[in-house]
Amino acid sequence: EETWPQLLKDFEKGKLKPFYRQTRPVNPDTIPKPKRDILYKNSKIVPVQATRGCPYSCEFCSVGTSPLSGVFRCRPIESVIEEISEIKEKNIVFHDASLTILPNYTKQLFKEMKNLNKRFICEGNINVLSRDKELIKLAGEAGCLEWEVGFESISQATIDQIGKKTNRVEKYADTIKNIRDNGMEVLGSFIFGFDTDTKETFNQTINEIYRMRLNKASFNILTPFPGTPLFERLEREGRILTRDWSKYNAKEVVFYPKNMSINELLTGYIKTTREFHSFRETFRRFIICDGAKNMHISPLTILSGGFFS
Repeated sequence: EETWPQLLKDFEKGKLKPFYRQTRPVNPDTIPKPKRDILYKNSKIVPVQATRGCPYSCEFCSVGTSPLSGVFRCRPIESVIEEISEIKEKNIVFHDASLTILPNYTKQLFKEMKNLNKRFICEGNINVLSRDKELIKLAGEAGCLEWEVGFESISQATIDQIGKKTNRVEKYADTIKNIRDNGMEVLGSFIFGFDTDTKETFNQTINEIYRMRLNKASFNILTPFPGTPLFERLEREGRILTRDWSKYNAKEVVFYPKNMSINELLTGYIKTTREFHSFRETFRRFIICDGAKNMHISPLTILSGGFFS
């Protein structure tokens, strides 16, 4: 929001610099509304941001470890509500790193959203979603259909190693239950390839997903994005496989895993993803994990893969 206007001013003066870099976090009070009439034509779902940054510093994450995005900031609630009110589409997605970092802020935001008649998806952290039933209830009343939660791993040793302080493995099931008891779904994200992962991790993860009664999950391969502590550590250890940034897509292996081969990590990821999202396993999850509960949501979301298709 600050770099581009400066570039345009320099262009008008004929004094373009060879390189522009944002040097400070943008003041949330000055963040302008997107010009959506040219950005999201015929879109089924429109993105919104209520907050910027993340105060946590997970080793693999490119958000909390950045000097700019590592500074957590909240936009004024009235500004967020005004922006959402002007969105013609019914469906929105919050592109915040997490909407549970400041629970009191989020609760007030949800209260203000209650009469906007929107449906939305957002992300949240386990340390809040496992215990703050008021926040979850307000989310449902505001129109939330799904929480996206970064479980990352079923191993507490792994969670501790990567520095994800918001996660306690023993709270995973409580998080899922609290959300689904209030009529919302959970999309859990998992990553394969951590130093503590082995060939057995794939099946162990799937078994735990069923035990926790989690209907929806996404899987990725650990990716050491440049600038993250993970990239710096793997580079020091001589474990970076390629600097072809086009392969840094969370679907290809770009480093040397510690406790399995490159091929074992890739094939394990592909097999797990294909099996989990097969029609047979999808139907099985609906029967075993869901039964008749949340029938207004699950058949659509599980079989079609989303709320807004």
